[in-house]
Amino acid sequence: MNRLLAFYYGSHPDDHGRMLAEVLRQDDDWFEACHNYIQWLFPTREFSRVTPGAPLLDMVTIDAFLSDSLLRQHLRAAFNRILSFYGLAPTASGIVKGLNWDERKSNWFTRNTHNSLRITRILKSLFALGLEADAKAFQSALKYLCETEADRGVASVSVKFCMDAL
Repeated sequence: MNRLLAFYYGSHPDDHGRMLAEVLRQDDDWFEACHNYIQWLFPTREFSRVTPGAPLLDMVTIDAFLSDSLLRQHLRAAFNRILSFYGLAPTASGIVKGLNWDERKSNWFTRNTHNSLRITRILKSLFALGLEADAKAFQSALKYLCETEADRGVASVSVKFCMDAL
């Protein structure tokens, strides 16, 4: 079994000795300051300059996620955690502002943050690993927020990058 699947099954740590459950328990300050977890939670086929040793998606891994509901359940848990970090919350009808939106938005819903790249990675990963509906709901929520938030500071190029991710 490859290391990414072992990490997502909860039987093997990432390259920094952290188990999936441990990463998901971290507080928001840790999620903002740490830059080497996102490639493990939301892997893509693309090499990371930030974390060169991070696992990349291959067909074996993609097929495993597509065929195993436990892997997708763990991926959804990671997605829900990152939504909370961004001040968002999943609902039956989509993704909405969470109770912590006002507190959290200043950390990412602004110009020139690394979070635009993180969001693009998240969208691509969810789509590739069988959570297409979640990716589309996230993309729709981002579009809605960019259109309706009076104090939004997200650069139009970042918005376009996220909208073009899928």
